[in-house]
Amino acid sequence: MNNQAGAVVIGGGVMGTSIAFHLARAGVRDVVLVERDELASGSTSKAAGGVRAQFSDEVNIQLGARSLEAFARFQEETGHDIGLHRVGYLFLLSTPEEVASFERSVRVQNALGVPSRMIDPAEARTLSPLISTDGLLAAAYSPDDGHCTPESVVQGYASAARAHGARILRHTDVTGIELHGDRITAVATTIGRIATDTVICAAGAWSKAVGAMVGVDLPVSPLRRQIAVTEPVHGLPPDLPMTIDFTTSLYFHAEGPGLLVGMSDPDERPGFATDTHDRWIPRLAEAMRHRAPGLLDLRRTGGWAGLYENTPDHNALIGEATSVSRFLYATGFSGHGFLQGPAVGEVVRDLYLGRVPFVDVSPLSAGRFAADAPRPEANRV
Repeated sequence: MNNQAGAVVIGGGVMGTSIAFHLARAGVRDVVLVERDELASGSTSKAAGGVRAQFSDEVNIQLGARSLEAFARFQEETGHDIGLHRVGYLFLLSTPEEVASFERSVRVQNALGVPSRMIDPAEARTLSPLISTDGLLAAAYSPDDGHCTPESVVQGYASAARAHGARILRHTDVTGIELHGDRITAVATTIGRIATDTVICAAGAWSKAVGAMVGVDLPVSPLRRQIAVTEPVHGLPPDLPMTIDFTTSLYFHAEGPGLLVGMSDPDERPGFATDTHDRWIPRLAEAMRHRAPGLLDLRRTGGWAGLYENTPDHNALIGEATSVSRFLYATGFSGHGFLQGPAVGEVVRDLYLGRVPFVDVSPLSAGRFAADAPRPEANRV
């Protein structure tokens, strides 16, 4: 193994492969990505695949919109079909507070060029015929949003990164990061030492441990989330939007001839468990009974569990450490990392090269918590 690297990227999900691709395409020599398992084997392969720009935070809106542009040209740039369906995102709102919050968000989104709008319950049901409008006050909708296949995005980025000279090491654990004073000198792995002066942490739910190797606090906490897949649904509209009942967090979108269905579980406790269980099903069934009763008749044919990488304010950590030289990070996306992967790859590339990124991500620095400056994202599921 060549034991030199211009930069070592830790983590082989969408974030790591996007960063490796953008660095290598920009001409950075000897980019090495280290993944302890298979590519996309962590949270990315367990994601619901939603892509959107409907956020409350201006930075997230811009990251989401920029990523939507990248997903649209992904096949042309990488040769990989990612199964992109621009069917829109539909947020169902049942309280005056939710309506007021989304009205504010839509105004900010529109000012940034996102074609979202508030709609009434009748139009929401026309877009998503499986829902009940009982108790529904309004909805927020953007036609530019949608969903695609996370694993295909990772494989596309990995293939393109290799074509530009990046090396990808699978089944390789990072066991330590060596320092000389406050400067990184090497990354220790299970297959050898890689001399480098730059480490980029894109390790998702496992990032806290990576940060600790250089004394940087990355407050990321793993939390299990589950997804169910249903049998085929007769007459499923081909343009069914990703539909989210914001009050309960129930969501669904088309998955082949059936549906992919998910929901948060308030009883879940932080941890790395990814086994599936049925404790969340009664609460899921109650949400379906209220907002999409037709889903109750569908048989589950599969499902899985994955990890959210949550931060205290449920917003990302993007930046470069100040306490140690050339330790960059992009993690803690709290459920919206997959959809922001393309844009964040650009941002991290520019931070590495000393360029000004297309969006100012300084408010997402990990140091915001020590400075008592949290950056909460309201439109999270």
